[in-house]
Amino acid sequence: MDYAEAQRNPGKHSVGLGVVIVLHVLLGYALVSGLARRVVEVAMKPVETKIIEEIKPPPPPPPENLPPPPKTMPPPPVWMPPPEVQVQQPQIQTPAITPTTTVAPPPTAPAPPVPIAPAAPPAPPRVARAAQIDFSNCEKPEYPAAARRSEATGVTRVRFSIDETGHVVKAEVTGSSGSSREHRQLDKVAVEALSQCRFKPGTDENGKPVGAFSNVEYVWKLD
Repeated sequence: MDYAEAQRNPGKHSVGLGVVIVLHVLLGYALVSGLARRVVEVAMKPVETKIIEEIKPPPPPPPENLPPPPKTMPPPPVWMPPPEVQVQQPQIQTPAITPTTTVAPPPTAPAPPVPIAPAAPPAPPRVARAAQIDFSNCEKPEYPAAARRSEATGVTRVRFSIDETGHVVKAEVTGSSGSSREHRQLDKVAVEALSQCRFKPGTDENGKPVGAFSNVEYVWKLD
């Protein structure tokens, strides 16, 4: 179908015109009958408003076991100062002073001085004493034959350890009589013979017997 031919069709134009006419007729009727005025009056009526109060919740119940109300204490007593009491001081009577004369006794002769006894001399301090050998109760060391033939002589020095009873605990040669074999024999014989002697034990500062040392020198010489 051609669009130009459709626009040239007078039937379709007549329908549109009819609709427009009907609308205008209805609008004119409304204006004449006052329908539009009623609509305006309804729109202009005052709007009624109501204020609704807020519903408050009920107050909570009072708590249980409430403490008792504080007791009202009576006010403190008012302090009143005591009245002043005036005390009369008694009058002190001063005694009368009468002069007196005293006579001093004659001076006595001083007593003769008491002689002072001289102080006793201090006791001599005690000292510790070393052990001592007693040659009177032991035999003289015998000269070895080999040493006598070689004419070995000298001094043997022996150190003895003595207990508190006077017995020999230990003996050692601190100085040999010589360097040869015969001199060593002399040292051995001296130690064996002198160990058989009796010793006096050492004493401390209080005189009590104690263990001590005794240094003995034995001289070897040919007769």
